[in-house]
Amino acid sequence: MGADIAIRSVRADALKRLAALHALCFEEAWDAASLARILAMPGALAFLAAPDPANDNPEALPLGFILARVGGGEAEILTIGVDPAARGRQIGRRLLETAASAAVAAGADALFLEVAEDNAAALRLYERFGFYLVGMRPAYYRRGDARIAARTLRMDLPSMTRPS
Repeated sequence: MGADIAIRSVRADALKRLAALHALCFEEAWDAASLARILAMPGALAFLAAPDPANDNPEALPLGFILARVGGGEAEILTIGVDPAARGRQIGRRLLETAASAAVAAGADALFLEVAEDNAAALRLYERFGFYLVGMRPAYYRRGDARIAARTLRMDLPSMTRPS
């Protein structure tokens, strides 16, 4: 499953396409300039899921992407999104695996994220992946006139043996 999908690092020429995908996934979308500022931060990691490179159309929207940052022995998923039309193909799981591996390689021993408590599909994915609840932020997200709490989740990362 997912053999027709390639996970690769984000390049600057993909920012407009990532912003368009972010708008498909979230009500409060980030524009290309915001994404560029995040990618310019120290410790930033960004990966996208695209059709197999042999079939890649450089103008097509990615199927999904993940942005994270690593610092101080911890990593944080800043955003992850999968095109609604491509969900159910293990893209989110593959993006999480890639970001977690990159975070371990960068020295992180824990990975954090925040997710709206009404996002059942994401919560199932994160639970299966090994995340657990470490905190709540009441009324953090806006859904029209409603406010939704955010769950802060943590996953312990395996430590890598580093050469001395």
